[in-house]
Parts: sequence; C-alpha cells; structure tokens
Amino acid sequence: MKKILSIVTLGLLVIACSTTPEGYTINGELTGDVKDGTQVFLKTTDSLRRGLIEVDTATVENGVFTFTGNANSPQLHYLFVDGTRANTAFVLENGTINFKAQKDSLQFAEITGTTQNELFMNYLNGQRELSNMAQSMNEEFKKANATGDTVVIGSLRDEYQELQERGKTMELDYIKENPNALISALILDKIMATKALPEDEIEALYNAFTEEIKNSRPGKRLGEMLAKNKNTKIGARAPMFSGPTPTGEEIALNQVKGKLTLIDFWAGWCRPCRMENPNIVAVYNKYKDKGFNVVGVSLDQKKEVWLDAIEKDSLTWNHVSNLQRFQDPIAQLYNINAIPAAFLLDENGVIVAKDLRGPALEAKVAELLN
Repeated sequence: MKKILSIVTLGLLVIACSTTPEGYTINGELTGDVKDGTQVFLKTTDSLRRGLIEVDTATVENGVFTFTGNANSPQLHYLFVDGTRANTAFVLENGTINFKAQKDSLQFAEITGTTQNELFMNYLNGQRELSNMAQSMNEEFKKANATGDTVVIGSLRDEYQELQERGKTMELDYIKENPNALISALILDKIMATKALPEDEIEALYNAFTEEIKNSRPGKRLGEMLAKNKNTKIGARAPMFSGPTPTGEEIALNQVKGKLTLIDFWAGWCRPCRMENPNIVAVYNKYKDKGFNVVGVSLDQKKEVWLDAIEKDSLTWNHVSNLQRFQDPIAQLYNINAIPAAFLLDENGVIVAKDLRGPALEAKVAELLN
C-alpha cells in the first residue's frame, strides 16, 4: 500500500512540475508579401536602456517562423522583420507564444498564449481605444476650426482634457488591478521617471507587486530606485560626494557646503535647466552673503558644452561633472533620471526641500536664512 501511495505521490509531483514551462517557443505567422528567407529579428534593450541589442534571428518559410530559448524572467522584447520599419513589442517569457501579424502592420500584431502577453494585449487594447478617440476628436476639431464653430471647438477642448485625465487614471487603475503584470512595472517606472506621483504612492504600488514582477528587470530597477530615494528624501542626510571641477581639480560637497546649499543637477543641453538658471543666479546673488551656496552637478557629456553654458548663464558658483550624462556616479547616487533636479540642504547636510523652482526657491531660502 505504501508503495502504491509513493508511486501516486511521485506521479503528482511530475504533473505539478510539468505545468511550469522550461523554455519559450514563439510560433510566428506573417501575412502579406513575405518572401521565403525573410529574416525576423528578436531584440531587447541593453542593461543601461541606451539602445536595442539583437538576441536571436529566425527565417520565414511559407509565412511562418519560430524562436526557441529560455527566459529567466519576463522581459519586454521586440520583433523586427527585415525590410520594414515597424516592430512589435511583446513579453518574452517561458511558454508557447503565438504571434500573428500583417507584414506592414506589425504594431497591430495579435499575441496570445502566455499570461504576461494576455495582460499586455489587454493594456494595448485600452490604449488603442483612447488613441482612436483622440484621433476622432482631432478630425472633428479640424472641421470645426475650418468652419469657425467656436461652440464645438470649446466642447472638444473640454472633452480632450477629460480624455487626458482618463488616460492617466487608466494607467493607475491598470497597475492596481494587475500587480502580476510586467507592463505594470514598466508603467510605474515611467511614472517614477516623470515624477507624476509622490514617492510614497509609487512605493505603495510597488509593494503590491507579485514577487515575480519585483524580480523582473524593471521590478528590480524600481526597487533599487526606491531604496536610493529613501536616502535622498526630505529629512535624510544628503549622500556625500566629490567630483572634478572644470579645471580638473577634485572638490567634495563638505568643502563647499554653506548654511544653506543647493545641489543643482543640470546640463548645458537641457533647455528647462537653462530656463531656470537665471532664477537660481538671482537667488544666489541675493543670498550668497548670508550663507547660501550652490553646487552645480552637470550631466553633460562634452566639456565644451558644459563650460559654454556656465559662462553664458553666469553661473559663478562651484561646479563638478564626470561628463557621463545620466551615468554620472553622483547622479546615480542621488537617483537622478530627469533634469532639472535640485536638493536644498541645511548646514548639517540634511535635505530640507527638493526640486524648488521659480519663486518657490527664493521663498524657501528666505524663510530658512532669515
């Protein structure tokens, strides 16, 4: 009897194990003018998200192609067909993925067969619905504008604003309703980069993700960014750093810290940064004798662009840069993924405000120094 039970138990274990795919198979079907021998390229972003790298290549025969391999975790990939400009985004994960598309309409491909791709297609369908509505409104706006119908124009503007708000709400609702979707992590990554939500709300959404999504590439990146953000939140002691000046010397934050110090992340190529510079110059000139100091951390790549911007904008404070754009170690230490970005420190190096611009910067500096 014990032997029979052992055999049954072993059989159940085999069945349970077999439900988890050991690799992926992409069964592709292309319609349209597709010649035999046409190449299909499987690509994904590199680890630094600076471009696409080729993962594999398949050849079309009789309108079909196949990719096989193993995916450690779900990750966004792209299919390109030789001779076309468009591509198809999908989630590469273990399992059987079915791909159907017209050669000249790859962006409208139908992808089925795995959980993550079903979730991804649901998201895309919702986005396409909003896009179609926006396009329809745009056509109606052109007609109303041509006839001078101000009533319709005003109504369409109100509808378009509502559509924009609906788009924002839709993305947040999608994240909340699908904590097991890779696309949720990608959306949240975009929200975090654009600072469209407060950090505590982003963290709450991230904490609701499944372990699989937290362990995906975008999930890990989000986790790392949130951990770094804790080190640069208001009330935290600012991470110390040093960097090369325009003359090649090395200066540390501790050497130039004043009663109140603004760490300004900017670049000569960044138009919003250059537009904000006159405001920082005005505040600096007004309060520098009272202990206000500025340290500019440039995310430029070309030294001549950096130096030219310093001179043209009359930035007479201390400057450092490793000329590595967003890969600058100081920028990574402060988790900078968009500029301008700024941190206001008190005399003890504690962050008392972040990203103050325009009149808000002077108001805070005046409050703290006076």
